[in-house]
Amino acid sequence: MSTVLSDTALIYDRYLRQTLRSRISLVFGLLQPMLFLTFFGPLLEDVPLGGEGDSWQTLVPGLLVQLGLFSAAFAGFGIIVEKQLGVVERMRVTPVSRLALLLGRVLRDATLLLVQSLILVTAGVAFGLRAPVLGVAIGFVFVAMLAVSLASLSYAFAMRVNTIQEFAPVINSINLPAMLLSGILLPMALAPAWLDVISHFVPFRYLVEGVRAAFVGDYGDGSLALGALVTLVFTGVSLALGTQLFRKAGA
Repeated sequence: MSTVLSDTALIYDRYLRQTLRSRISLVFGLLQPMLFLTFFGPLLEDVPLGGEGDSWQTLVPGLLVQLGLFSAAFAGFGIIVEKQLGVVERMRVTPVSRLALLLGRVLRDATLLLVQSLILVTAGVAFGLRAPVLGVAIGFVFVAMLAVSLASLSYAFAMRVNTIQEFAPVINSINLPAMLLSGILLPMALAPAWLDVISHFVPFRYLVEGVRAAFVGDYGDGSLALGALVTLVFTGVSLALGTQLFRKAGA
């Protein structure tokens, strides 16, 4: 266990330093949710959204989940490039734990996402977001777990394909409907009945609703408890599946 932990810390440090040398990735990862915050958020200020809290307490939690969906799901891009450059092959012959090769990368992605989330929430406050500190912290925990889940699956899938052209269409095909059906921009309570029913099969819906409950300070709400449960289960399953696939791929 100590070997896995030390190896994970080693890999985490390597990729974190790599990320810090490329600050442009931090900026462009935030671009889409910041555009939604700037150009879409003000349109909702006077719109009844049918839930607790104001428009910013509805939109910003959704944008946090959107940030996690797109940042973590596309994390596998990096490992495809490393495969093509022979980096993965060189790591494979070292004594470093194979599990650590995945966990180090995943923890780096979670750290990056938390920094981006902090910037996004700070910008939301400038626009008019008011949320309890504890609620925001709970939201960050949800987002970090989402990052761990999706990054694990993304790296595992990236190890199974050879080119970005194979990787990107699959991720896009999953991410777009997941985003639309999870109520990221608008609550699914506003959707037609048939669409609302379908959205209940998308786990990210419960995560979004849980973060929104936290942002209004409703900690005893069933949405927060259900969101936490779904997030824990999804994280456990994703991490186990991602680890298994990553190991089988020879990483």
